[in-house]
Amino acid sequence: MPELIAPTVSLHSAFLECHEEWGPGLHEDGFGLRDGDDVRTPEGFAVWVGRRLRLDHPSSAPCPEEQHCTARWIVEDGRILGGIALRHRYDDDLGQIGYGIRPSARRRGLASWALAAMLGEARARDMERVLVPCLANNVASARTIERNGGILESIRHFEDFAVRRYWITLDW
Repeated sequence: MPELIAPTVSLHSAFLECHEEWGPGLHEDGFGLRDGDDVRTPEGFAVWVGRRLRLDHPSSAPCPEEQHCTARWIVEDGRILGGIALRHRYDDDLGQIGYGIRPSARRRGLASWALAAMLGEARARDMERVLVPCLANNVASARTIERNGGILESIRHFEDFAVRRYWITLDW
């Protein structure tokens, strides 16, 4: 059975395997990779994971409050299958929840399961609704969001891509 866990340095090799499967770039939504993040070396990975963990705990985070988030990895049998993050503050560009499932683990319902779990976390934080975006051409992600109650607000068009913006109301 898969589980959602906080990022940990003990899964460095599993993370690298997942990252390699995705290929080059920063497109693994839910991991929060940024330009300049060194996840390949043990030292760089420890710094990156430490930053992710600190973002989880606002009282000890040395970063701006608007960056606080709850990050979780989707793990099964020691393999990282994907990641999901809930931003504690509203972000009009990134939305409040981002997730990604590695290609070999797709079509198993993992994204829907992880999104439902993260919606529970949002409820626990007394959020009334969350914005969940996905690329406009990602039909599987759009269905995942819709299955979890997402209502399409709009499609924003940019120079090279378009993004669907869904709101999910958190019923109490």
